Amino acid sequence: MLQLEHLNLVVTDIEKTLRFYQAALPHWKVRGGGDGLWYGKPRQWVHFGDDYQYLTFNDDGDQEIRDLSGHQVGLAHFAFVTTDLDGVIQRLAEAGFEVDKAGAEDPFRRNVYFIDPDGYEIEFVQYLSDIPTERNQYA
Repeated sequence: MLQLEHLNLVVTDIEKTLRFYQAALPHWKVRGGGDGLWYGKPRQWVHFGDDYQYLTFNDDGDQEIRDLSGHQVGLAHFAFVTTDLDGVIQRLAEAGFEVDKAGAEDPFRRNVYFIDPDGYEIEFVQYLSDIPTERNQYA
């Protein structure tokens, strides 16, 4: 078995980034952090997650993220599954973040996309079925 353990993201401001992800994932916490050098440039880092999965934030970002409407190679988005999409939307709205776009109409799931403080697109999806063939329709 394999499962995704973490994503490592370069950001510009860890505190701003944490405000977004703490609102979206209130059951996660800062697991640890520190500072160091990355190819000669100082940076701070934080692991934010639970005991099994986490996001790493490194604050040495100094350029714009790829154009999400373009076709450059790079990360398009990543997604989290939730059992309470309305709760995620509400918590992020209270923290000052708005839905960037709604997902497609689908009888077996609801989803929305947000843009985090550094421009990463994050999808949140709530499945309305436990049947894999309904959850994963491709037509």
